[in-house]
Amino acid sequence: MGKKFDFEYIVIGSGPAGSAAALKLAEAKKSVGLVESRFWGGSNLNTRDIPYAVALNFSHAYSRIQSYPELKNQDFHFNLPTVPACQLKAIIESGGNNKKIYEDAGITCIKGFANFLDPHTIAVAEKRFTAGNFILATGSHLKTTGIAGTNFVKHLTPETAIKISRAPKVVAIVGGGSTGVEIASYYAELGIKVIILESSSRLLPHEDREVGDLLAEYFSQRLGINILLNSKVVALEEDEFSKRVIFRHDNTEKMVRVDCIVLATGSEPTLDYGLENVKVKYKNSGITTNKYFETSAKHIYAIGDCTDNESSTDRAEQAGLTLASNLINKVKNPVNYKGSVRTVNTFPQISVVGLSEDDLLRRDRKYQKSLVRASEAHISKIDNFDYGFVKLLADRSNHVLGACIVAPHAELMASEISLAIRHNLTVIELASTPHPVNNYNHLIKLAAKKLLTKKSK
Repeated sequence: MGKKFDFEYIVIGSGPAGSAAALKLAEAKKSVGLVESRFWGGSNLNTRDIPYAVALNFSHAYSRIQSYPELKNQDFHFNLPTVPACQLKAIIESGGNNKKIYEDAGITCIKGFANFLDPHTIAVAEKRFTAGNFILATGSHLKTTGIAGTNFVKHLTPETAIKISRAPKVVAIVGGGSTGVEIASYYAELGIKVIILESSSRLLPHEDREVGDLLAEYFSQRLGINILLNSKVVALEEDEFSKRVIFRHDNTEKMVRVDCIVLATGSEPTLDYGLENVKVKYKNSGITTNKYFETSAKHIYAIGDCTDNESSTDRAEQAGLTLASNLINKVKNPVNYKGSVRTVNTFPQISVVGLSEDDLLRRDRKYQKSLVRASEAHISKIDNFDYGFVKLLADRSNHVLGACIVAPHAELMASEISLAIRHNLTVIELASTPHPVNNYNHLIKLAAKKLLTKKSK
């Protein structure tokens, strides 16, 4: 008797979530098919994390050189077309768009867009494939609804904005979230005039207010960025001379003229592949799952950005590994995101570890906090840079709940807090840990000691 299905598992999407699940299942000798419509390895590897890191490392370094008084009168130039070349090199060396990684693991790679025909069958191009189980890891895409003219006015997206080979004079960035401020940082550090239009009352509206306020101060004072808050963009227009961004502010319609427009308007889950045909429940915010990644169809699972849950590259990979482990071992373990970190790669970097203050307020949890400014540490005098802080959050028994770090190399500093949260360490243990004095890490020790001092009063 022949086999019932072509594969035990078909994974749709090869980003961090899908790749992690597919590779772990293949390692356990499961029969796996992997469907990818664009780049093998997904957008984070090919168009987001790696290329952004290359571009921002370059612009941060250039800007820092320009900030030294000793080098103020030196004539520095950069060759912008070399940046995309460096990005491509880094992508290739990191395994971007390389299906051989999956084929060598015994995975069958299927190129194209998937569409469900029935609960166990998908169509990809002219072919049909069947599987006993499916894992949906289709990620997300740019959200542009509500803005007229996006189909007619030439603009850049988060994918193309950091791959320009010619610098515009004035650029408008629509959106002041994490991607928008990273793009703004990149352009402004290279000397390009930048305007940010953000519909909320602060930059980075999903982070604590101190973060957006400090970044706005740095952007305006150090980089000369024009920040227009409470400004909802409604349309894009262009003529032979310029492009125009139409927005509403205080119930009044206004307009700015620019050379270039970047849409950093957030993302929405990619769901257009026949979920109705398999009775998988979803809403605009993503596929509905339980804590074990199970959908309303018992043989179909969903992980990563396509789900109705907070996600990031690290969390998506962790979800993929946990799901695959559950399937292999026939168990049901929820993923453990405790101590997870999210980072915005501006300069200074922004890293949020564990629970934020906004998280605690929403959950009505009692907590205590301390906030230490970068200016309170020796390193701010050494670096001549005092834009930053460490905010430490703990429960009433002094166990670390979370932290917000705004500083150069915040992502590296976050690992210490993550370890403390993961292993239920206390503020006392954090304060007693040796820290280099002439380093931004010393801010963590100062924040821990300040929190203990406040409690003892």
